[in-house]
Amino acid sequence: MHAEHFKAARQAARAGAGSGGIPIGAALVRDGKLVATGHNERVQQSDPTAHAEIACLRAAGRQSTYRDTVLYSTLAPCAMCTGAIIQFQIPCVIVGEAETFPGELDLLRSRGVDVVVLNDPECINLMLDFQQSNPGLWAEDIGR
Repeated sequence: MHAEHFKAARQAARAGAGSGGIPIGAALVRDGKLVATGHNERVQQSDPTAHAEIACLRAAGRQSTYRDTVLYSTLAPCAMCTGAIIQFQIPCVIVGEAETFPGELDLLRSRGVDVVVLNDPECINLMLDFQQSNPGLWAEDIGR
């Protein structure tokens, strides 16, 4: 089941890269059904908060609750995206990889979020290629 929904997040990451942005994608799922996807649009929108997870939540629109959803992200969520996950009480996050960026997985776990890291080779390679080709843009994205 994770593979099918994670594919949507991976496709979103490729879409972000294809439009000149950072290759990170996210998907929100409820009851086995895709609610929304999003990709990092920070470059395209000139918006420092337009990370993949945030774009996905925006695409989902208003929800009465997120407590019955699963968020898939191709990369470990940063502090800002982790805050949104905690704020909306998303109970489970499936992460493509945390090798190229460790994110805030310990914080998520400390707040009761079930975190699964897939160590997906495609996600790792997408980020490694991007980070090597665009070190300044990557540093800007993560606030360094």
